[in-house]
This record gives sequence, C-alpha cells and structure tokens, in this order.
Amino acid sequence: MSNADRHRLIAREVGAAGSATVQQLAELTGASEMTIRRDLDALAAQGVLERVRGGARTLLLRGEEPPFALRLSDAVDAKRRIAAETSALIADGETVVLDSGTTCLEVARLLRERPVTVVPLSLQAIRLFGEQPGPATLLVPGGQPRAAEGALTGPLTLASLAALRFDTAVIGCCGLSAAEGLTAYDLDDAAVKKAAIGASRRAVVATDGGKLGHTAFAFVAAADRLPRLVTDIDAPAAEIAALEEAGTTVHTV
Repeated sequence: MSNADRHRLIAREVGAAGSATVQQLAELTGASEMTIRRDLDALAAQGVLERVRGGARTLLLRGEEPPFALRLSDAVDAKRRIAAETSALIADGETVVLDSGTTCLEVARLLRERPVTVVPLSLQAIRLFGEQPGPATLLVPGGQPRAAEGALTGPLTLASLAALRFDTAVIGCCGLSAAEGLTAYDLDDAAVKKAAIGASRRAVVATDGGKLGHTAFAFVAAADRLPRLVTDIDAPAAEIAALEEAGTTVHTV
C-alpha cells in the first residue's frame, strides 16, 4: 500500500469512527505502529485530523468540508477525466473564470497549455499558471484566501468578478442535486461561485460523482441555472436523470 493510499484509508477511518488508536490503524493498514505514528503526525500537520495520545481523532463536525490536503489525493483519476472533458468544452480564445477546489485545479493544469484567458479563484491555480508560463493569459483577481483552502473570497473578489464578463465559468461544488441545486459549505465561497456564474455566458459544473445527491449549507444556484455538468461514471444514475430533466446536459467520463 502506498503512503497516499494509507493516508486516505487512515483519514476515512478516523473520520467515520470519530477516533482511532495507533494499534487499530496498524491492524487496518498492515503497517507498523511506528509508520502509523509518522502518518498521523503528517496528517495532523495537514489539518486532516487531530493527534491525541495513542492515536487520533477527527476535526470534522457533521456538514463541514474535508480539508483541501485530503481532497487533493481523493478520486484523482476521476478528477483528471473530468478535467479533460471540461477543457474540451472550452474553445480557444475564450475568457474563463475558474473556481477553486481540487477538480478545478486539474482543469487549470490543462488550460495553462491553451490559448485562453483565465481568471483563477484560488491561490493554488494562480501559482500553477505562474510556475509554467504557457499560451494562456493569466488575470489575477483580488480577494482574501480562505485558510488552508486558498480559495479567494470577500469584497475584492466580488468586485473583480463584477468588473468582467466571461464566456465560461468552470464551477466546482460541495453538493449538487436537482432538488436543492448547487451548494457550498462556506457562505463567502458560495457568494463567489454565484458571482462567477452571474458574470458568465454559461456555467460548466465540474465535480466527481460523490458530490451528486448531497446538499451543503450555503445555496449557490438552482439546477436550471446550470446548463452543463461534467462528472464521472460512478455518479448516481437517478440524480443524473433528475438533473437532465431539470435541463442540465450531463457529460459522464
């Protein structure tokens, strides 16, 4: 088992159970207790869990967003397929506002190789465009980054979006359903997503199937405001059918 796979397994076990001992996690993963202690220290440093004597406990309350560092290594293959399909929907020369989140970060890796103009809404994506300049034109918005997330929020971000008009908004989400629409865990993040959709000719939601059928705290947009969704083949079929009935064109990859 690789370090990344073991970290995901540990994080899921601690999150599901609320806490776990070093011995329990060693038995679960087949790793030594010394290795598990190092894993717990690393995950605690990333904000994934809290290290306690003899083991670890979750930092997450019900309805909270999992840490960015944990989401970054989750469903990577699906996110890359989603990113490739999303990039294919964007034509050369377009102006794109790119939401925060791990799936949108994979879209950023592809768009930096395209002759498009991109306004990224996260520090991670801005850094990615800056590290390897390519044919893409980067415009950097203002805003205050959310701790650990890097997502830009606040009045400066909203003002930047209000000053521009985009061909496409690529939007991530925390939850999406036909009944409840697009939702986010953070009110400020929801406001930015809503502004990005409002400043664009069309919105493309890019999210893995695990988010479908779920509802987070902050409302962003009704399903009929979301003309396209790109998700993976593991997305629940009933929810896809309901979204299509609401008028959303769904691409599964």
